[in-house]
Amino acid sequence: MVSYRNANGWVFFWVFICGLAWSVALGILFSGCTYESSGSADPEPVRVTFLDVGQGLAVLLENEGRFALYDTGPDSVGVVDSLLARGIDSLAWILLSHGHRDHVGGFLEMGAAVMAGRLHVGRLLVGPDTASGPISDSALVLASRLRIPVDTLVRGDSVWFAEGLDVSVQWPPEYGRFGENGASVVVRVSQAQAPEASLLLTGDLDSVGERRLLELSPNLSAQLLQVGHHGSSGSSSLPFLSQVSPRYAVIGVGKDNRYGHPTAEVLKKLELVMGDSAAVFRTDLHGSIAFEMWPNVGVITR
Repeated sequence: MVSYRNANGWVFFWVFICGLAWSVALGILFSGCTYESSGSADPEPVRVTFLDVGQGLAVLLENEGRFALYDTGPDSVGVVDSLLARGIDSLAWILLSHGHRDHVGGFLEMGAAVMAGRLHVGRLLVGPDTASGPISDSALVLASRLRIPVDTLVRGDSVWFAEGLDVSVQWPPEYGRFGENGASVVVRVSQAQAPEASLLLTGDLDSVGERRLLELSPNLSAQLLQVGHHGSSGSSSLPFLSQVSPRYAVIGVGKDNRYGHPTAEVLKKLELVMGDSAAVFRTDLHGSIAFEMWPNVGVITR
């Protein structure tokens, strides 16, 4: 015979079990609803496109609908038309690595498009090139005429482009005098949360500049490298390539150019360091070349 006290305990026991079951069921139901209503979007990669501008350099950056340009290629290659054909009518900034025509000439042809409202340029970024000549001067005059703000970059500066993206200036330092190719503004682009997804843009930096850059940044590395000075033998020293240790390398170069770029010597060094000649891309052979930089994944080809 079960006493009232024991029977009452069993009643409370089963009430407790039923209540617990309902709590768990309702928790699963509402947590499921909450998950469905707050799903997060996939992260946006940084897209990097090396535009085919012949014997010159122009690198397009894209992230979350914003665009920027590192160098603009030479004049008379239609870089403005190329941007407009891609649906790009606004650039957050244009960075001119140094004052040579094959890197600046495209900017000199943007005036008509900017004045007509077909293209907007937020800022013009330049380096402290002490050997500035008529090309550099013309670019600065044009920027002033178009009311485009101009900033001078030195090592340690950062350029804002997108949230979570680090665009840091590696060269030249503020001290010293640097001109011609040695004054090329070198920038490293990386994901703040995943620095292994990285890009190094070197312009026409020569081997002397590479050595001095490594003295300042002995741990410099990048998965994607823009090969300096179009593959000239005066750049891409073996110590520099070995330290950067890229997964992919891109050479901006014109077909059958009169300089013999890229040289067999540089191609051999790239193959030696990278171990795979198929990871070396050339605009004279492959046209415009695109990559994506993904957090926690790194650099991939498109």
